Amino acid sequence: MSDEIMNGMNEYTPDIYTLEDDEGNEQAFELLDVMEYEGEKYFALTPYFDDPEKLLEYDGEVVILKSEFEGDDEMMVTIEDDAEYERVGAVFIERLREMYDFEDEE
Repeated sequence: MSDEIMNGMNEYTPDIYTLEDDEGNEQAFELLDVMEYEGEKYFALTPYFDDPEKLLEYDGEVVILKSEFEGDDEMMVTIEDDAEYERVGAVFIERLREMYDFEDEE
């Protein structure tokens, strides 16, 4: 590979967040996108696996969370309203489709 390609590959470092669920289980997620929509900030994340075997089992799940502040600390929280989740999810899917140039297999 050329040095230019290799240098570009080394520059990519994903944004990884370790999130904790309601039962206290931790899972690493890679940030795919952040957007402002209808006055709120949302995050699209996907589970992060550093083990290639687990990556092969990955089903393409995307998790969408909402920004919420607790004092000065910004937190990613679950979207409780199903209609809000569906609206935001549809926008993210379209954005991700354009960013990564993929087709649905439905």
